[in-house]
Amino acid sequence: MTKTIPPANPFDLMLHASEGRLTGGLSPASAALAYLDWALHLANAPGKRSEILRAALARQMALAGYLSALAVDHTKEGAAPITPRPEDHRFDDPAWQQWPFAAYAQSFLATEQLWDELTKGIAGVSRHHLDLVNFGVRQWLDMMSPSNFLATNPEIIARTHETGGQNLVTGARHFFEDLMRETEGKPPEGAEQFRPGHEVAVTPGQVVYRNELIELIQYTPTTDKVHPEPILIVPAWIMKYYILDLSPKNSMVRYLVQQGHTVFMISWINPDEEERDFSLQTYVEKGVLAALDAVQAIVPGPKVHAVGYCIGGTLLSLAAALLGKTGQDRLASLTLFAAQIDFTEAGEILLFVDDSQVAFLKDMMAERGYLDAGEMAGAFEMLRANDLIWSRIVHDYLMGERRPLNDLMAWNADVTRMPYQMHSQYLQKLFLDNDFSEGRFELGDVTVAPPDITTPIFAVGTEHDHVAPWHSVYKVTLLTDVDVTFLLTSGGHNAGIVSEPGHPRRHYRIGDHCANSSFVPPKKWFNGTPEHEGSWWPAWQAWLAKRSGKPGPLPQMGREEAGYPPLCPAPGEYVLQR
Repeated sequence: MTKTIPPANPFDLMLHASEGRLTGGLSPASAALAYLDWALHLANAPGKRSEILRAALARQMALAGYLSALAVDHTKEGAAPITPRPEDHRFDDPAWQQWPFAAYAQSFLATEQLWDELTKGIAGVSRHHLDLVNFGVRQWLDMMSPSNFLATNPEIIARTHETGGQNLVTGARHFFEDLMRETEGKPPEGAEQFRPGHEVAVTPGQVVYRNELIELIQYTPTTDKVHPEPILIVPAWIMKYYILDLSPKNSMVRYLVQQGHTVFMISWINPDEEERDFSLQTYVEKGVLAALDAVQAIVPGPKVHAVGYCIGGTLLSLAAALLGKTGQDRLASLTLFAAQIDFTEAGEILLFVDDSQVAFLKDMMAERGYLDAGEMAGAFEMLRANDLIWSRIVHDYLMGERRPLNDLMAWNADVTRMPYQMHSQYLQKLFLDNDFSEGRFELGDVTVAPPDITTPIFAVGTEHDHVAPWHSVYKVTLLTDVDVTFLLTSGGHNAGIVSEPGHPRRHYRIGDHCANSSFVPPKKWFNGTPEHEGSWWPAWQAWLAKRSGKPGPLPQMGREEAGYPPLCPAPGEYVLQR
């Protein structure tokens, strides 16, 4: 394997790595350029500033009248002039409508609206820069919200009176417990109740193949007969595979096995400095293609239903395009869960991906050979700071109440690292340059693109996805030349996929896009596609069954004569790596 040459100047590399530890992996130059671009254009737009000022003054007049009346008569009822965004639930409690807390909340919301107007719609500013400034301002405002402080949050004050201050004592204990766990590199409290192989990832099976990148798990059948076509699942390596095999009640693997499918799962290694030079091509060849070879050796004859989740789906799409381009007809179908093959509309995660940011991250990773899991987790948390940071601080440390971990939360804390070479290529070639969707991505001496995929596709998007927005996932219907069934489910990037039958308050839309038919824009598709109640899993399983043969004899667990003997029970060893 060719050794990657780090940046030429070791002093710059060391400086950028040190800066990255202080900034959480964010490039100072990227932020500075964005704020300078915004400030210069705003300074040169007096008309725009006057419009914003007039709107702000009108809000202040309405707010002054409302607060004056409320100050005189604390029992006065009436609609507040400024309402939070629909997704903002910080001020839902009725106590926020009482004096003086209404003044705190309304003044904050007015300030929030002012800054939102100041950082949107400024002509001449790069869209990326404007989005970055707007995001940065929101981070500061979210931190300063009156809901985050004891003296200005009526719910915390009431709780303190009720408990005689015990909530603050308990909250302080929670804080120091979490600080110690973070310092010692331990998972959050309660995660010990969800151990892979004990409480989660317990579907019976065997590891039937292992190389330096993956373990391949084959799951034990639970039916008398199975469909001849096996299913190979390629999870994202940014996460442990067992999100698809959580508790028995919400395990997708268990569900598929119970429906008469033979299921194989890739479990990725948690890379360290030794794996720094693993590239995207390594992940295709020693990951997807090596697993596919093993599956077809263990279950010889039929084609394979391939399933990819998140960036595992992106990787699987690269492999499927390579198979199509080279004439290898090995896949019965391709299923993509919240996976993008085009990154021009990748949502707010694009805030952390530009030329400056990618160069900065490359220098950080080059020093130690990988991107630390905590830096990635921090970036994703910032996208939903109210839900994932500040509401937790208020609830755990000021209210003194612990939210008990569930299996999905515990899995989310079981993070992994990214090897230097692969993640650099992923950010540069796929995210930043969009090489795959634009026909420039090379795997060895073969250039691949989405039209090279030759198998029917089932694509799943989720309505509230901050990682892979469904409009971006939906582009698979535009960029490929095969039949695509697109399904949009309620929920977010993880909870929308873990949506087992019987899960309350779930719905989905599903529609077919035939090859060579005209493109239907996502908004028109959404409005014209009926909503179905319940889990989407049965609809997908019916789609798989329709493209599968009649159930027949059970396969072997591994195939020793083909070089794939059972090595150890599931969940294997790689998933336990820290």
